[in-house]
Amino acid sequence: MERETSKNRPRWGRRAGSTIVAGFGWLLSPLSWWNDLVVNVPLAYLFATPFSLLDERFYVPAFALGYWLTNLLGFVLLHKGVVGMVSTRNTRLRTDLFVATAYTFVIVLIAWLGWLPSPASLLEQWHDSAH
Repeated sequence: MERETSKNRPRWGRRAGSTIVAGFGWLLSPLSWWNDLVVNVPLAYLFATPFSLLDERFYVPAFALGYWLTNLLGFVLLHKGVVGMVSTRNTRLRTDLFVATAYTFVIVLIAWLGWLPSPASLLEQWHDSAH
């Protein structure tokens, strides 16, 4: 039995799959401004948590990396989805990297200023208030 590839799939199947990929990309990308508090920041927080439990100094760099990766993944998925839906449309990866990096800089600044505390400091505050 021959393995099914995207070339063997019906055109509507490729477009439907590309639409789903683009949708997930849009949710992760900074193009949907509201998603940061709902999607990207919680994912970056989860990503940074194990690092901050090893050493609290790792929190901000790990958070920044996690946040940047969610934005970059969003742009990559959005790019792949759009190209799959409309083969003549092509976005520039350099632009995607620039926007993802600029957005990450703003969110890292927020974490660095302490407006988004590390999980270790929250656990410490919780522990101190419990005793």
